[in-house]
Amino acid sequence: MSDALLQTEFPELKLLARGKVRDIYDLGDTLLMVATDRISAFDVIMPNPIPDKGKILNLMSLFWFRHMEDVIKNHIISSDVDEFPESCSPYKDILRDRSIHVKKAEPLPVECVIRGYISGSGWTAYQESQEICGIKLADGLKESEKLPEPIFTPATKAEAGDHDINIDFEEAAKILGEEKANKVKDISLAIYNKGAMIAREKGIIIADTKFEFGMVDGELLLIDEVLTPDSSRFWPETLYKPGRGQESFDKQYLRDYLLSINWPKKPPAPELPEDVQKNTRGKYLEALELITGSTYGL
Repeated sequence: MSDALLQTEFPELKLLARGKVRDIYDLGDTLLMVATDRISAFDVIMPNPIPDKGKILNLMSLFWFRHMEDVIKNHIISSDVDEFPESCSPYKDILRDRSIHVKKAEPLPVECVIRGYISGSGWTAYQESQEICGIKLADGLKESEKLPEPIFTPATKAEAGDHDINIDFEEAAKILGEEKANKVKDISLAIYNKGAMIAREKGIIIADTKFEFGMVDGELLLIDEVLTPDSSRFWPETLYKPGRGQESFDKQYLRDYLLSINWPKKPPAPELPEDVQKNTRGKYLEALELITGSTYGL
């Protein structure tokens, strides 16, 4: 499909890193984060982008960042390209709606995962040991069942192409220190609970999600992205039924397609048919409209 951005090329800016989705540029004391239309599944980047996906993720994150400011401050300086540093001016048309100018934070080496429902790797772990990240759960839970209360199940960040590794709270405390581990746990639960309540009012269940935090001048900030279909499982409430996998607004549709063609979950990734790209875009766009009330002209 045309009109999609697989990666950026800004020769006048210093490229710091390319993630699974974001291209990050070093602007000196600050960073430029650009959400491309790349999509990954099973930690492998697909060869075909999903048109407007980066804009959808960016616009949704901005919505949530604003709603969470009373819980924790974030790293955003501006999302208005007209307020970006002059060095970004030649690329305004590409950057519009898909980029943020942010403070340069030192990311914490632990991803903060919150699970309100039992699904994905959490369901797999529960079937093996009735535990998730060292947290003992009740007997007899069904797949996709709501947990009595959300749980904090941290993970260590993997290198590109590798799977993140689930760890228990004690391990997170060793990495971060007890005080900081407790702080990010409490904040993560607060963000999830607030976000889940807002989303539920709009017909979406946020089954689980992950947050990233960073330090700027000794202050803990929320960074990266927040409660998007890339970092969360979004389920339509009207179709929710425990005891099975769920319909979703996230990349589960793409994962299901890849499983159906028996792709072995390792590079090289297969070419995605146009209808899979189109339907994946539709899932993301529907989530954006339900959550924010707008498609922003996409």
